[in-house]
Amino acid sequence: MVTAEQLYEKLKDIHVGNPICQFTKENCESLLPTIERIEQLKREKNAIILVHNYVAPQIFYSVADFTGDSYGLSKNAKESDADIIIFSAVRFMAETAKILNPKKIVLDPNPNGGCSLADGITETDVIKLRQQFPDHTFVCYINTTAAVKSRCDVCVTSSNVYKIIEKIPNDKIYFLPDRLMGENVIQSLQAKGVNKDIQLWDGTCYVHEEYQPESIDQVRRNFEGVEILVHPECSSAVVNKADYVGSTSQMLNHVRESQRDSFFLLTECGLTGVLQSEFPQKTFAGSCTMCKYMKSNSLEDILNVLENPSPQSIIEIDPETQKRALQCVNRMFDYSA
Repeated sequence: MVTAEQLYEKLKDIHVGNPICQFTKENCESLLPTIERIEQLKREKNAIILVHNYVAPQIFYSVADFTGDSYGLSKNAKESDADIIIFSAVRFMAETAKILNPKKIVLDPNPNGGCSLADGITETDVIKLRQQFPDHTFVCYINTTAAVKSRCDVCVTSSNVYKIIEKIPNDKIYFLPDRLMGENVIQSLQAKGVNKDIQLWDGTCYVHEEYQPESIDQVRRNFEGVEILVHPECSSAVVNKADYVGSTSQMLNHVRESQRDSFFLLTECGLTGVLQSEFPQKTFAGSCTMCKYMKSNSLEDILNVLENPSPQSIIEIDPETQKRALQCVNRMFDYSA
């Protein structure tokens, strides 16, 4: 189990720009009783905790058994032999873990774990779309509910969306729900000479849609040699000015391998905090743009869900929906192999 000193060493270099992400030794010591109780319950109940890169760093560096982006955490869930899986992120990720582990207990500790993308499309919407586009392969971003996945053919994440859509043999694709990501995929394929009929749902991530290309121009003027890292949920105007485009884990790996010393990130600020902690010798610029859903996770909620889970925190998916959604998610793993 992490000590207060070890936790402080991980958190002390994080200065994203908001008090929620700045820590003292006293802060870390005050968290220890909750952390100790969580670790005790994990051992007693054979539970693991999966934590997304955007979640608050005091969770990320204290009780997580696995950390990463949505694709990596989906693989962790699939391969787990734990009896209980706690997914500290947002609701659709916990649902994905349940899709992959229908016989296990999957708990969502976040009472406010929505997502502007996942909440913006329903199963009924997809059923109607399939009637309008009967010849199209339906590809859903992982930021969707289990019910939506159950009506789609293939699931993708930000780390594999370009690769999978290119590999799908059908040239007629309906991609949902992220319009900006879809536009980036279309542009990338066209640059390769690959022309597919890709229809798009008009959804966006409320965090990533706010980034503007002018901010990149300003950063380049002020920070000579800075490398620009961008998430594919951003607009094409932003992506076109980036030096690197990828998922959160891909960005982390890129920074690890890069010879550059300064970086500007256009994604949720949780990743900036992780990078500041992991690479204190490097400089990271970026706005403190927080996802209110990811940041609503707390150590206290994780403890509560381990001690006494409420009905709404227990992920339940009806068997037929789970079966169809599993086919959709498994095709992602097949295409990614």
